[in-house]
Amino acid sequence: MARRTKEDAQRTREQLIDAAEMVFHRKGVAQTSLNDIAQEAQLTRGAFYWHFKNKQDIFKAMLDRQTLSFKQTIQEMDRTTGADQQDPLARLRESILFVINEIECNPNRRRVYEIIFQKCEITAQSEPIGTLLKENALIGSARMRKTFGTAMQEKILPENLDIESAIVHLQAQVTGALYLWLLMPESFELKRQTAHLIDLFFAQLPDHFLLR
Repeated sequence: MARRTKEDAQRTREQLIDAAEMVFHRKGVAQTSLNDIAQEAQLTRGAFYWHFKNKQDIFKAMLDRQTLSFKQTIQEMDRTTGADQQDPLARLRESILFVINEIECNPNRRRVYEIIFQKCEITAQSEPIGTLLKENALIGSARMRKTFGTAMQEKILPENLDIESAIVHLQAQVTGALYLWLLMPESFELKRQTAHLIDLFFAQLPDHFLLR
C-alpha cells in the first residue's frame, strides 16, 4: 500500500509538470497562474501545493526533468559506445549534437526550449526563474571547461588555450543557432548547421583562442 501511494504521488507530480509545460507554452510563464496549471492537470490547488511551493518551483522541476533525461541518455551512450576511449572533443561534439537532434526531432523537448527562449519573460517577480536559467547555462559551461582541460592534458589542444573565451564562443554559436531555428524552423536543418559550426570552431581553436 505504501509503495502504491508513493507511485501515485510521483504520477501526480509528473502530471502537474506536464500540465505546467503545456500551459507555459500556450500562455507564457509570466501569464500562467497556479490555477491554470491545476486545471490543466485536472487537479486541485491543494494537490499542487503538496508537490510544489510556487510557480518557480515547478518551472525548476520542468528544467530538472529535461536536464536529467538528457544526462542519463548521454551517460548511457558513453557506456555503450566506449566513449572513454574517444577524443574528449569528439565526445563533447557528440553530446551537443545529441541534444540538438532531440530538440529538432522530439516535440516534447522542443516545447521546453520554446518556453525558455520565447515564452519566458524575466520580471522582478519571476527573477528566480532567471537565476535557474543562468544556473543551467553554467552547467553547460562546466562540462565544456572539463572537456577543454582534458584535451589540453592529452596534448590535443595547446597548453595556453584561453578556455573561458573558447567556452563563450562555443556557447554563443550553439545557442545562437538554436534560437534562430526556434524562430524560423523551416529555414535550415538545425543539427546539420550546428555540426558545421562546431567543426569550424574546433578547427579554429589551436590558432584563435590562445592566451597572449
